Amino acid sequence: MIHIMFQAALLHLHLPMPQQIDRKRHWAKMIKDSNNKWYSLGIATVVFAANFAAWTMLAVLGVQIREDLGLTDTRLGLLLAAPILTGAFSHLPAGIFAERFGGRIILFTQTVIVSLSLLALAYANTFFQLLGVGLLVGIAGGTFISGVTYVSDWFERSMQGTAMGIYGAGIAGAAVTNLLAPLIISEQGWQAVPFYYAIALAALALLFWGSTRTDEKHKKHQHRFGAASKDEARVDLNPLRELRVWRFGLYFHFVYGGFIALVLWLPQYYVGEYDLTLKTASFASLLFAIPASIAGALGGWFADNVGARKINWAVFWVCLVCLFFLSYPKTTMTIHGIEENLSVTVNINLWVFSLLIFVVGVAMGFGKASIYRLIYDYYPRDVGVVGGAVGTIGTLGGFTLPILFGLAADITGIRSSCFMLLYGMLAGCMVLMFYAIKIDAFQHRVKQAYADEFLTL
Repeated sequence: MIHIMFQAALLHLHLPMPQQIDRKRHWAKMIKDSNNKWYSLGIATVVFAANFAAWTMLAVLGVQIREDLGLTDTRLGLLLAAPILTGAFSHLPAGIFAERFGGRIILFTQTVIVSLSLLALAYANTFFQLLGVGLLVGIAGGTFISGVTYVSDWFERSMQGTAMGIYGAGIAGAAVTNLLAPLIISEQGWQAVPFYYAIALAALALLFWGSTRTDEKHKKHQHRFGAASKDEARVDLNPLRELRVWRFGLYFHFVYGGFIALVLWLPQYYVGEYDLTLKTASFASLLFAIPASIAGALGGWFADNVGARKINWAVFWVCLVCLFFLSYPKTTMTIHGIEENLSVTVNINLWVFSLLIFVVGVAMGFGKASIYRLIYDYYPRDVGVVGGAVGTIGTLGGFTLPILFGLAADITGIRSSCFMLLYGMLAGCMVLMFYAIKIDAFQHRVKQAYADEFLTL
């Protein structure tokens, strides 16, 4: 009776009912949580893009540094490879720590370290100083997996591919460096580039830390950094015993490692094959880098709604066809006619090459997102660890492939041999993927037969 009178009084006074208040609080909480996760994704993507720009910086600065210090080809190669190598091996520990303590604190810490390293790079003036600082700058490469872990913890299962795809679009930072660094170098020298980048990264790190919060899953670990037991570490690494993880790593070696390698290799390929100036070649390379970055977000959405494995197969087939034509070297054939010889020249002109490399870039962008969606599908509780291992293998491609590109060109004398190498690697990945799917399907049917008591032990 009292409850009914209370509700009547609320109606008379035009005050909201308790049920209405609860509903309003529920919707307000949903809107707030939605805003938090999308903002967290956005700011994390910007931070990753800035780190990626710093990570590939030496590829642009290297030309001027070589002239200033008189470096040999070998020393220049070591200098360019140093941050890529550190970035590769930082993925796994970054993934382990991010899985245990949350991606937010790991991403923030990495960004601060990279900022301080860039500040040191601006004042380095010897080869060994540059090499040592370059190794520290390479920590920027590991921000990929810490950010993926952070973003993954905010989004529901049906949105994982989209979220990871949007975050992966941060590789557009390489394009930013290709655009800005030459302009700064021409006006103030190469030392000004890492100095300005250091300031920008420090500001972004503070903004990220001050405007985001740790996800609920990792809040309890905030004050236990470094306190994990050996048993916890053993559980963290347990998924790495599965062959599937390393197979995913091989796929990522092609789509992500291949992307990094081509970003570093394409400018000189344009110069050597099509006689472009270095500045024009750098801008032409953006036709590969920018689409690959943007396509990641779209690829993540397709992986969520169409299926990651289907997208992965489509990516591989598209790349295989494009690489077949890119691999074909300039060829002149002589046809012996009745009265005279006819010469026929077959080659890919600049516009066709740029179109094919554009398509490969888009496909690789789709591939990066689909592979990490596959990781979430199979290992939803171990995205950091498994993603770190896969990221390490993939990023090593950015270190090893340019070296192999150079060796292939020296041995064969054919400039397009780099695409032949990628074609062979991709064909191997596709054969492995085909038989792995067949084996998984067979094992599933066997387990189902035992479960249905069709087979008995």
